[in-house]
Amino acid sequence: MKLVIYPAVDVDRLSRICEAALPMDVINAGTLEIALNEMENADAFFGKLTPELLQRAATLRWVQSPTASLEHFVFPELISHPCVLSNMRGLFSDVVADHVLGFILCFARNLHIYVRQQQQGLWSPVGDQSYVANFVNAPGTVLPMDRAHQHLSDRTLGVIGVGSIGQEVLRRGAAFGMSLVGVDARTKTLPGVLDDVWPVERLPDLLQVADYVVVAAPLTPVTRGLIRRPQLRMMKKSAVLINVGRGPIVDLDDLIQSLQAHEIGGAALDVTDPEPLPADHPLWTMSNVIITPHVAAASPKIAERHLETLLENIRLFVQGKPPATQVDKAAWY
Repeated sequence: MKLVIYPAVDVDRLSRICEAALPMDVINAGTLEIALNEMENADAFFGKLTPELLQRAATLRWVQSPTASLEHFVFPELISHPCVLSNMRGLFSDVVADHVLGFILCFARNLHIYVRQQQQGLWSPVGDQSYVANFVNAPGTVLPMDRAHQHLSDRTLGVIGVGSIGQEVLRRGAAFGMSLVGVDARTKTLPGVLDDVWPVERLPDLLQVADYVVVAAPLTPVTRGLIRRPQLRMMKKSAVLINVGRGPIVDLDDLIQSLQAHEIGGAALDVTDPEPLPADHPLWTMSNVIITPHVAAASPKIAERHLETLLENIRLFVQGKPPATQVDKAAWY
């Protein structure tokens, strides 16, 4: 058996791959020409597969993507090919969920507003502070207290896409005492957290009840443009939309219009379409929007997790077993 790697990996990583792959031969292709020649009798492939490489493959049975998302990896010939495809899902679940809870806490406690005020040397509590004894209220935006500073246990968290990331988001929401709802095409229940995960047909129900709507779904032909103006209008006027999935799932033009029309309360985006977001984009200057530059998955632990997932799937392949992170090629996840 033969595993072809292209582009080539570093020496340390290659050593661990070769150990896991025994007795399979491992070709660490340093050039496209080498990769093309070696693909003719390759059983497995890791790296960036192209139609040109796949066309050379006569015995290919397994492909391992180096990424979790597959919108830039799959292509028609790969979908129709009999080989098994696996991805890198699960590497970032806890990290991205932490990022989501950071967004939620910012909106619940107005931290994004106070950070901006700090830069101006401005002491201006949000909301009516008359309930505080002997407090002299400084000028500021007056909101009802139930909106200005929230108890998360009084709020509902809705997650679109209850995969590995969505599940971790819901677990964190449960720890804060939030009410939980979720929609997913496959997941039916999250034991100990959410007994009934709704089918995607109930997305309107989720949008209507959730105070925080988290997009944690992968980008697929089905989810592209999933959140547009009609869906945003279903949300509570005080609700916050959070996107840590993929930028094209949320139509930014429609989101801007909804924010400007006060149809929703705010948005937190780690992903946008396009990326990077242009410097003159109107979202940058909206006080009820938080933008982070696609860093929700950033963590010093990811590189080792990435390698361990690859090694596990290699060992399973050698044993004649399916990879732990096998995907549905046609569905892109």
